[in-house]
Amino acid sequence: MPRLVLASKSPARLATLRSAGVEPEVVVSRVDEDAVLAGARERFADLSPVDAVLVLAQAKAEEVATHTAGALVLGCDSMLEIDGEVVGKPGTADVARERWRRLRGRSGVLHSGHWVIDLRDPDDGGTAATLGATSSTTVHFADLDDAEIDAYVATGEPLQVAGAFTIDGIGGPYVERIEGDHHGVVGVSLPLVRELLAEIGVPFRDLRAPQVRG
Repeated sequence: MPRLVLASKSPARLATLRSAGVEPEVVVSRVDEDAVLAGARERFADLSPVDAVLVLAQAKAEEVATHTAGALVLGCDSMLEIDGEVVGKPGTADVARERWRRLRGRSGVLHSGHWVIDLRDPDDGGTAATLGATSSTTVHFADLDDAEIDAYVATGEPLQVAGAFTIDGIGGPYVERIEGDHHGVVGVSLPLVRELLAEIGVPFRDLRAPQVRG
């Protein structure tokens, strides 16, 4: 069974993979996200939201790959796009509150970048491949009143998640519907990971623990 290393501290990503029968090792990257994006903008000038999350996912996977061997490394990053502007983690209650006053009753696009690096030995089928792609899902938000926003922000949940919301947690009631992959909104698109692994000859089922392979 190939080892999968998740280059992310996100409990939601870990839970999503576990729900699919995969138990990855977690190694948190030490990437300076602002520096990575600044460097990418210097090289490419115009950096779309789709590209920005992919650049960060790649940087996280590559950083973890420098001190990992014999495994598949998966890096991920997510951002919410609204009115053409990318918004990340609010960080403070004031920013989260302002963000939700802008989001309520409207829609945005949640972009999740994924990057896979194959560090397996050639004798174990390793390809040395490095590849990635972005999952983009439109999210329609409920029209919250100020009291609902204040109560949600007070939970602390929106402060440290992309776009100031979750679909799989306390914020779930405030997402009316989506267009696209539910898992991509959580932060790791299982169908997209399956496609990336298929490109390097690894069936997703091979990542599952023997007792859940069926």
